[in-house]
Amino acid sequence: MSSPQRPLPADDRPVDPTPVHTEDLPATPTRDRNIPSTAWVEAPDELLGLGADIGEPVAMYKRRLGPWLLWRAGPARGPARYLALMAEDPTVMSSFELKVDGRTGGSSPDGEHRETFRTWKQALLGR
Repeated sequence: MSSPQRPLPADDRPVDPTPVHTEDLPATPTRDRNIPSTAWVEAPDELLGLGADIGEPVAMYKRRLGPWLLWRAGPARGPARYLALMAEDPTVMSSFELKVDGRTGGSSPDGEHRETFRTWKQALLGR
């Protein structure tokens, strides 16, 4: 009996440039590939330039969080920038940053500044 394959770490997954529309972005994290922002047909300019200033020009899709689409430019441990876009209206967005020096923070949809990734995600979900 063979053991199930472990998913690849997010930063090691191959990039799948196949064009994808909003309704086709998966609800849960992909474990076998990364979907780049350049493949998302409806991607707004803010997403397409998300990581340019940190040397990570292409953001990767992570998952849906309630009504939000979560993207990250940069490695999981930073420096990185996350952008959550409302699936129904991608002009509504919220961002979170992991800096090289370990500082973190971002604006949540309620207008509050969040210091931790967990509280930022909770704010996205209205908790």
